[in-house]
Amino acid sequence: MKGAMSLPSPPAPGIYRHYKGRRYRVLGTARHSETLESMVVYQALYGEHGLWVRPAAMFTETIDLHGTPTARFALEQAEADPAGNAADDPPAPAGMNP
Repeated sequence: MKGAMSLPSPPAPGIYRHYKGRRYRVLGTARHSETLESMVVYQALYGEHGLWVRPAAMFTETIDLHGTPTARFALEQAEADPAGNAADDPPAPAGMNP
């Protein structure tokens, strides 16, 4: 479709650093019950370790920081998905335990 923007893929589970310096663990993604917008569910790795949600498009966007394009959240360490696969590893063949 002409003029259509492709949306970024949702962030993989893992540890991310916010551009202001704090670290967070992405737990997964969810859908807003009314709008169906993709939301990122994440947890602060400081203080009371609160849970947060943010629109996926905002979580993955690049911001202008003093004239330099900067990721709002930058991946520091990918974590295994619930099936036990690392975020960048292909799934193990059926019937095989790594």
